[in-house]
Amino acid sequence: MTDLATLPATEQARLIRTRRASPVEVTQAVLKRIEAWEPRLNAFAALDGERALAAARAAEAAAMGDGPLGPLHGVPVTVKDITAVAGLPTRRGSRLTDPAPMSHDSPVVQRLKRAGGIILGKTTATEYGWTAVSSSPLTGHTHNPWKHGVTAGGSSSGAAALAGAGCGALHLGTDGAGSIRLPAHFCGAVGHKPTFGLVPYAPVTNNQSLSHAGPITRSVADAALMLEVMAGLHPSDHTTLPGGFRAADVGPPDLRGLRIAYSPDLGHARVDPEVAAAVRSAVSAFEEAGARVEEVTPPWGPKGPGLERGLWGIAMLPFMETDPARRAQQDPGLVACLDDYAGMTLAEAIAAQGRRIAYAAEVGEWFASGWDLLVTPAASVTAFEVGRQRPAHWPQHAWDWLVWAEFSYPFDLSHGAAVSVPCGRDGQGLPIGLQIAGPRCADALVLRAAGAFLEARPFMPAFAD
Repeated sequence: MTDLATLPATEQARLIRTRRASPVEVTQAVLKRIEAWEPRLNAFAALDGERALAAARAAEAAAMGDGPLGPLHGVPVTVKDITAVAGLPTRRGSRLTDPAPMSHDSPVVQRLKRAGGIILGKTTATEYGWTAVSSSPLTGHTHNPWKHGVTAGGSSSGAAALAGAGCGALHLGTDGAGSIRLPAHFCGAVGHKPTFGLVPYAPVTNNQSLSHAGPITRSVADAALMLEVMAGLHPSDHTTLPGGFRAADVGPPDLRGLRIAYSPDLGHARVDPEVAAAVRSAVSAFEEAGARVEEVTPPWGPKGPGLERGLWGIAMLPFMETDPARRAQQDPGLVACLDDYAGMTLAEAIAAQGRRIAYAAEVGEWFASGWDLLVTPAASVTAFEVGRQRPAHWPQHAWDWLVWAEFSYPFDLSHGAAVSVPCGRDGQGLPIGLQIAGPRCADALVLRAAGAFLEARPFMPAFAD
């Protein structure tokens, strides 16, 4: 049963289609594994085991018939507690949100269910997704599967913790400045932020089009499978793109002829030595797969910090509370961030958005000038103590966690595809991720490079130790 729980989704689905395993067996195995890890991980905002088993029994009955089965038929999936699931509340990591169950599924959950996915429950998130560390006032600390007491990252905290622990194969995350890729980096998982608009995100957020939805998994094939199910136009999200995504387009792990840029710091980022060394050593895998790799500093790289800090708090301002009693219910870091941005004028906000649009154009033009992909560290640090915004050995700040996440947010700002894959471990045994980024609509190429890397440099998960 434990083996069923830790299998890739592609293999779980194959066993179910060939009737060598049933949806009930797979779901029970995953729930049993979750029981072994919880509440030590504290990865669920709402675990819905009874309804998951009921859905699995219905899927089992369907699997015994002659009708067509969806690509995820009987495969367990978790959903980050930012996204609506009918029958469960959407608390968004906040004590100030409505605890009533939702009456509807979000478009992406509709697609996961239509493909046969079994929804296990809602995973923990930071308050409104504002930070990339795994703590919220609603659910407390979510812990890293590699070491209790250190962060699992965020804001898709529970999703990455469960992926890293082998508690199911498919986990839905969201990403506005790295919230899929950063926790994947901390937990030793694969985290893919798709091209903006590839996956519907509804209701559409009023945050300068920063938010993306995408998969957190342990394999590239699983990420591609999940993405294929979720992608495509949807009437409730006017930003969605036509054409969808086909997992078959990822292709074999052959990178011959590609021109890949490698930047250890984007021309400005501080990076801890162990992270820098692991990523630098890993880059040779792309050359071994046939790519030409050159170390560069993209001209747009040093512009990122000022631009992101000019925008980040604007997206959070709708959550500003003036009532002292309500402010006391919020994450103190979020309150500090909102206070810093409270005096921003409309003219300043519009000007910041204009700079963001120009930045996105510059990033797109840079890729078009001859670069297929860009490889960087996924983050500057490995997992550190829960309850902090920055590691103890870094200068402290009331809220600015972005200083160690300078590699991820450029691709939220520019809407390109980006994935984090594990490439090593630090001296404490904690995972280190590298990021592979590309231009808009290069998701298949980004995932192909990720697959080529992991084939050349396999990574043993936490549960294999």
